[in-house]
Amino acid sequence: MLCADKTAHVSELAHIDESTRGSQIRVGPNSVIDSFVRIKCAGGTGDVSFGKRCYVNSGTVIYSGNGLQVGDDVLIAANCTIAPVNHAYKSRDIPIIDQRFDEGKGGIVIEDDVWIGANSVIVDGTIIRRGAVVGASSLVRGELKSYGIYGGNPLRLLGERQ
Repeated sequence: MLCADKTAHVSELAHIDESTRGSQIRVGPNSVIDSFVRIKCAGGTGDVSFGKRCYVNSGTVIYSGNGLQVGDDVLIAANCTIAPVNHAYKSRDIPIIDQRFDEGKGGIVIEDDVWIGANSVIVDGTIIRRGAVVGASSLVRGELKSYGIYGGNPLRLLGERQ
């Protein structure tokens, strides 16, 4: 179920799935969900919430999975994938598609004042602390420090914001 603040803008060209398991999608004051953003309620019962003054750019795909919490003043650039969900693949005797989803790693938390560069992928269990900057085309897992600037392959701390 989508609950957007009256000052939020959710493009009519965004595609937000209705949850069959009760997941909530909350969009805070003055936040924008741009055209061609896809929010899929899949892989768990987690909620997706955006704080105030967030911007999710075109082409980004977000899964509800084990939950996504986005703080205030967060920028998510184009074509990112945010996936707080994992497929199970433990049994060699069962096709992966039939194993459904694995246990969660806690969802994803993105704190306030974060910028995520274009084409980045963020996976389950990730915490991005306040003020972090994630360079374009990064694969993010684990915890990123506050005000760090991250990029490269593998993802590494490049410095700190002043």
